[in-house]
Amino acid sequence: MRFEHTNRKGFWLGFVDFFTAGLFFVVYMRTSGLQDELDEILGRRTQRYWVVYLLGIPDLFIYPLVWMGRIADELRAKAIELGLEGPCTSFWHMFGWNTLGLPAFGPMVATQRFFDTLNRVEIELNRRTDNRS
Repeated sequence: MRFEHTNRKGFWLGFVDFFTAGLFFVVYMRTSGLQDELDEILGRRTQRYWVVYLLGIPDLFIYPLVWMGRIADELRAKAIELGLEGPCTSFWHMFGWNTLGLPAFGPMVATQRFFDTLNRVEIELNRRTDNRS
């Protein structure tokens, strides 16, 4: 699979998502192909985000936060496996910034790091695929 969206702006995605109470990512995960890209990168079918969001309603959205933290850890492991250096996303980075960060700013920082790692992983996977051809 060739990844076409390797320049996502996580800070702005986090900004929009924060001000739409998470509904933006319910739509974005589906329409942008992000859910399928995560499945491909992680080598498994991840739980659909709309289900995660619905399950988060009764617990004040703790479940989506934990889900995203787990995905972030798996993405971090993939980045390390590919030999990518630099700061990577992680469970604690995602969880910490979303819970302890400044109200609107924290989620944007967490989302920026997540998408920065995702972009670098996708660029590296594209590079490896191109070298095989």
